[in-house]
Amino acid sequence: MAHTKPTYLNFDEKNYAWKPDIDYRVEPLTYRVGKGEQGVLICEPYKTEIGQYWRFKTKEIADKSSKKIYALFMKYVKDDDFVGADMARKYLQMGYTRARRYANYKGGKKYDANNNYAILEKGTGDLEKAASADIFYKYWKLAEANELYAKRKKDWKNERG
Repeated sequence: MAHTKPTYLNFDEKNYAWKPDIDYRVEPLTYRVGKGEQGVLICEPYKTEIGQYWRFKTKEIADKSSKKIYALFMKYVKDDDFVGADMARKYLQMGYTRARRYANYKGGKKYDANNNYAILEKGTGDLEKAASADIFYKYWKLAEANELYAKRKKDWKNERG
């Protein structure tokens, strides 16, 4: 088994680009796209607006959740709220990655904290979560393919990070 420790063990909160005390709707220019899902569980008010719908326990729940989050994504795009759109995209991506984690590993746990963070055996997870992951993946890719969003994201990253 590999002994690569998870990155969250060396988390540097002070230098993290996203801060919980910023209202990103009021101060959108402080927002950074970052990589993957960075900031998704921090950036308010979007964390509260979107996070309440983020669920993947069953494929039915994942379907309802991903449709609602995608609808929020489209509303944010329509309203020219890039930060909201990017956060909704991150929740869709996180729906995919977290559901996959639960599909791959029993209880969604990848590392054994009691064994120097060795990676646990893959293939021991919940197969229904794989169906949930597939649903979120579809909506995540739909969001990323949105031409207006894609252009705004590219411009935002070039200008602000």
